[in-house]
Amino acid sequence: MVSKTFDFPVAVTARFGLLVLCSALGMAGSVSAQAPEAAIYTCIDAKGRKLTSDRPIPECSDREQKLLNPSGTVKGKIGPVLNVHERAELEAKEKAEMEERARAAEEKRRDRALMIRYPNKDVHDRERTEAVNQVNLVIAAATIRIKELQDQRVGIDRELEFYQKDPSKVPPLLRRQIDENTENLAVQQRFIVDKQAEIKRVNDRFDAELTRLRQLWLLQRSAVAPAPAPKTP
Repeated sequence: MVSKTFDFPVAVTARFGLLVLCSALGMAGSVSAQAPEAAIYTCIDAKGRKLTSDRPIPECSDREQKLLNPSGTVKGKIGPVLNVHERAELEAKEKAEMEERARAAEEKRRDRALMIRYPNKDVHDRERTEAVNQVNLVIAAATIRIKELQDQRVGIDRELEFYQKDPSKVPPLLRRQIDENTENLAVQQRFIVDKQAEIKRVNDRFDAELTRLRQLWLLQRSAVAPAPAPKTP
């Protein structure tokens, strides 16, 4: 039996090859379109030479490098590589700047709260007086208590007169009353001294607030003051 070989027509074979080629070119174009755009690194090294590379340049690790697009435009910048000491200094500087920003923000917040609470000096003076009066009321109560203890001591001293010739015969109860009276009197006296110091602290606080408020009130008046009218020629 004689086998037969069937050949495709030449036109069909050429068309099939063309389709395969177009498909391959299309895939290549798609891969090329998805590839990331190349970048160019450039810098001036310590010797004054301009260096260019497709990756970070080791000779410029201690200085700034520019990252360029293929068109030559600047895409970004890369800072110098820092050593441990330099990085610690930079972190300390950034921390100090952050703390300063936080302090300034907190100061602004306090100033706003101060202005809301004390829109004018009359309100501030009134609250100062109320704060001082509250402490004075406590001092007055302690003063009354001291007078009571002093009167109590007068009665105790009268009883002691019976034992002047022989103090060893003073009853334990009377001795305890003397000790308690002496201790309570000292407590009340120390309390009054503390409250007098508190009045000074209150006045110091209001004085500091008033100094700041005068500055804020002046700024507020300046901000709302109308602009001067232009002079006519």
